Amino acid sequence: MRKILVIGSGKSASYLIKYLLEKSDEEQLFVIVGDINFSNAKKLINHHHNAQAIVLDVKDRRSRQAAIQNADIVVSMLPARMHVEIAKDCISFNKNMVTASYVSEEMQKLDKVAKEKDLVFMNEVGVDPGIDHMSAMKVIDRIREQGGNMVLFESFTGGLVAPESDNNLWNYKFTWNPRNVVLAGQGGTAKFLQEGTYKYIPYNRLFRRTEFLDIEGYGRFEAYANRDSLKYQSVYGLDDAKTLYRGTIRKVGFSRAWNIFVQLGMTDDAFTMDDSEDMSYRDFVNAFLPYSPTDSVELKLRHALKIDQDDIVWDKLVELDIFSDTKKVGLKKATPAEILQKILEDSWTLGNDEKDMIVMYHKFGYELYGRKHQIDATMVCLGEDKTYTAMAKTVGLPVAITTLAVLNEKITRPGVQIPIHKEVYEPILKELESYDIVFKEYEVPYLGYNPLIL
Repeated sequence: MRKILVIGSGKSASYLIKYLLEKSDEEQLFVIVGDINFSNAKKLINHHHNAQAIVLDVKDRRSRQAAIQNADIVVSMLPARMHVEIAKDCISFNKNMVTASYVSEEMQKLDKVAKEKDLVFMNEVGVDPGIDHMSAMKVIDRIREQGGNMVLFESFTGGLVAPESDNNLWNYKFTWNPRNVVLAGQGGTAKFLQEGTYKYIPYNRLFRRTEFLDIEGYGRFEAYANRDSLKYQSVYGLDDAKTLYRGTIRKVGFSRAWNIFVQLGMTDDAFTMDDSEDMSYRDFVNAFLPYSPTDSVELKLRHALKIDQDDIVWDKLVELDIFSDTKKVGLKKATPAEILQKILEDSWTLGNDEKDMIVMYHKFGYELYGRKHQIDATMVCLGEDKTYTAMAKTVGLPVAITTLAVLNEKITRPGVQIPIHKEVYEPILKELESYDIVFKEYEVPYLGYNPLIL
């Protein structure tokens, strides 16, 4: 039996483990799921005869290295900052590795030694990043093979709640790590290219500069810019493109309401609040507002951010119960972002039978024989329930398919890489179609950049 070590059994691991176990007899696989949360790992393997759950604390070097040395290939489903130590162990023990995370500078530094050891370190093979890369390169390569020249590329992805489970005013629930949602957009100014001009959006303006998108059958959405759209310009071979823009999708109205938290400072993760443990939710809000001996917290908030009485944004805030004087934060020395996350989890956690969805939208503008053309490509994937979500499906399945392809030596290109080469993306996208992860393409008149910008 060939041993696959999956490190991490969080929200995105369910489909990954299910896929590998379904293939385990046919492919002679034994799946070892290691997590500090043993009960979660045990739940996902569900007593399967070709699987084992183990307690694995990745900070414990000895047990981590023993688990990696015992495997034929390693899949890391941990937060991105934890991949590098695992990757270094994989180099020490000559193991290939697959992750769904962005390639960090530290990971990229391992490229040379990975190539010297003929090791495959495949990264960014989840949904975004991952399916976005593969589906984009499939169309871009096809356009080039026809003699076309790319002039525009826009790409948007969102993890959202499915229409039948959309029962709050924010039209949103957590489908992956809530911390990443709260901190979205921080860490650098958004950079992109529109009609040959470099554009920059600082964090304090990010959620008020949105684009509108229409998805057939699902209505209108909005998107805000990712931090650095330009990092993939040379990777995708788009150095001559006039427009390059990558963003995150939400339902219309989400960003304007979220901007309230940004303006108040509630998404800040850089300092701790000394009295957070005994704070009520109301105290938390009040901590960001000026003192008044007479005005209520509600009145001060309305005045500070100029929120009208009939503004739907106000109803969204009230729905979260952030003005409650009985609900307690209960977190010691917590940052504002950590407190906000706790408050949101009260309202935005998927119920057991509720479903999420992934929405992806690409725009390709190109010149062919002197004329400009445009292709729009969309993908919508619906989840099954709280465990087998669309997020877990679109992250976990491409990771699982890639892992098996590396193990079977169908992917052999060594080094630290992402799935942009035809021999990688074509078979993965084809297999994903059998799981209803399918793109619909539309030829539309060339419009240039999206003119519907707020």
